Amino acid sequence: MSVIALAGCSGAPGVTTSALALLLTWPLAPGRRIILAECDPDGGAVLHGLLQGTLGDRYGLRNLSVAARKGELKDAFWRQLVDLSAEDGTQESPRDRLLLPGVTDPAQAAGLGPVWETLADMFMGIDALPADGHDVLIDLGRGGAFGPSAVLAQRADALVVVVRNTLRCLQAAQARIDALEERVGNIGLLMVDEGPYPAGEVQRVLRVPVVATLPYAPKEAKVLSDGAEQPRHFTRSALMKSADTASTVLVQRAALRRARLAPDAAPVLREAGR
Repeated sequence: MSVIALAGCSGAPGVTTSALALLLTWPLAPGRRIILAECDPDGGAVLHGLLQGTLGDRYGLRNLSVAARKGELKDAFWRQLVDLSAEDGTQESPRDRLLLPGVTDPAQAAGLGPVWETLADMFMGIDALPADGHDVLIDLGRGGAFGPSAVLAQRADALVVVVRNTLRCLQAAQARIDALEERVGNIGLLMVDEGPYPAGEVQRVLRVPVVATLPYAPKEAKVLSDGAEQPRHFTRSALMKSADTASTVLVQRAALRRARLAPDAAPVLREAGR
């Protein structure tokens, strides 16, 4: 299993759009699932973006705060997931690509205090979710890696900060990444290639590695961010192909960290190094 938290900075780097691209391309063996949880305390974007408000507020993180007060959060969690699995109309959906929509109003985040810790345990397989059957992407938005929801970043196998390689975004990211490196560690960058600076320069300036890159593709990105009509061959576009590659890299990064932290990591790492 892998638990990857994604965070952003000011300047709209595209955290949610990137997370959706990863969700839809995540490598899944038979019987496995990938869950994307929108845990941005400033509010989620998928219900009224990709899904165009078609589901109302029947699903999502906001409902878990009510369940938590009743002691029913574990059971309620599965009822709040939206199926984003690809369907061809000829067979039942595999329900292997699932979304937990975020809050629709930032004020709702105030009632989620007791929820974050329980979600962190569930995502890491400590409670309720089968450890060998799922991977989790956590969209923390711009502010979720700090404050009460920061436990999700701290418990994740890896924290990935989404940045654009423009001067404006890199300037905004620098102080935030320094703070996260001090508090969380194990940070990597997912670079959206909009600007003039190559990955090596971005690594040098921000002092953390660029682990994957996505192209700047506004037309394709709008499908994910706003539910725009899919252009022809969307699934084979440069954006989705790059997301496919990035997903594999993130799975490997998470697995390596788990191996390093495991009690029996030494023999595993020695074997991998042969």
